[in-house]
Amino acid sequence: MSCDMGDERALAAIARIERALARIETSSRNSRLSSSDPAESTALRIAHQALRDRVEGAIGQIDRLLESEGR
Repeated sequence: MSCDMGDERALAAIARIERALARIETSSRNSRLSSSDPAESTALRIAHQALRDRVEGAIGQIDRLLESEGR
């Protein structure tokens, strides 16, 4: 099955988002292990969740674009 240029860009964007999210989750896990400051841990968890929400929104937009192009 061949992909058009838009599909390739969307798939590349999704791959970059997934790699970034994996790095963020690894960093968050490592920070929790090394941080003894509860306020810092809370701030990191909040920032992580906010970024995760944005990434999920971006993936949703990409999905909707792909759906609309497929019609």
